[in-house]
Amino acid sequence: MRKTFFVLSLLFILSCEKKQDKKSTVSTDHLKSSHEKIDSKKDILSKEEVLKKMNEELLKALKTENYNTFANYIHPQKGVRFSMYAFVEKNEDKHFSKEDFEKFLPSKTIFTWGSRDGSGEIYKATLKTYFKDWVLKKDFTKSEYSFNQFVAGGNSLNNLSEIYPNSDFTENYISGTEKYGGMDWNTLRFVFEKFEGKFYIVAVINDEWTI
Repeated sequence: MRKTFFVLSLLFILSCEKKQDKKSTVSTDHLKSSHEKIDSKKDILSKEEVLKKMNEELLKALKTENYNTFANYIHPQKGVRFSMYAFVEKNEDKHFSKEDFEKFLPSKTIFTWGSRDGSGEIYKATLKTYFKDWVLKKDFTKSEYSFNQFVAGGNSLNNLSEIYPNSDFTENYISGTEKYGGMDWNTLRFVFEKFEGKFYIVAVINDEWTI
């Protein structure tokens, strides 16, 4: 009788230990899952911070006409494309490799950038003039910043997400004035892609109200 009781007691103890081990394993797995989620969130925030800083440096470089700094951010393989308006024309918008950008920047070569909205007038200018008169037509260092989000939008088609589906972008928005009913707003977007662990710019897109 005592032997039977001893065996039953032993089985009970082993059963409890097994349940405890299983419980510990589940708890550990749960903690691991939570930790992975935290790490994932941290990575996303880190990317946002990196691109926000790059956005600020690019705006500062363009405002001070430090184009060599801008050139260092151009994608080594894909180069950079310039779009006058929100709708990106892959076969018409001007595109430069880093080498070509550095080559033509100091030159007096005139490029055709596209047609002005409304008048249809062909806009021609040197690379440096395009930066001064078009890309930075407003002081975007004093703009409203957003990450992967469109703050402004007019009646012009915006195909950024279609042309660059796996890219990240920053938007710098300046609201319109009361004099023109807010329709004289302007936006400058930078599109980024990662290459060998670093982010580079692949597109500079201006946007404004179009007719």
